Amino acid sequence: MEIAQAQLLVDNWIKTTGIRYFNELTNTAIMMEEVGEVARIMARQYGEQSFKKSDEEVNLADEMADVLFVLICLANQTGIDLTSALEKNLEKKSIRDADRHRNNEKLK
Repeated sequence: MEIAQAQLLVDNWIKTTGIRYFNELTNTAIMMEEVGEVARIMARQYGEQSFKKSDEEVNLADEMADVLFVLICLANQTGIDLTSALEKNLEKKSIRDADRHRNNEKLK
């Protein structure tokens, strides 16, 4: 699936199943909540924290998909073409960081 297709699928889902978009501020808060859920799993799975009994059914992929879904909602609501935005962002990073990481002693 391409990013543009994902934006259309989410828009269609929102307008049929979700009825309408939550407002941008609500969706921003929801996205922060979802990012927190990803962080919680990462801290337990890859960090020093241990899982609690209530964490046994966590699914990192599903939580990442939740973040992506809400990000796409926000992009749709604010008129952002994520394909174009990502392409421009990668171009910016490629110019800015052309030698930065290659010369970083910490990455060798």
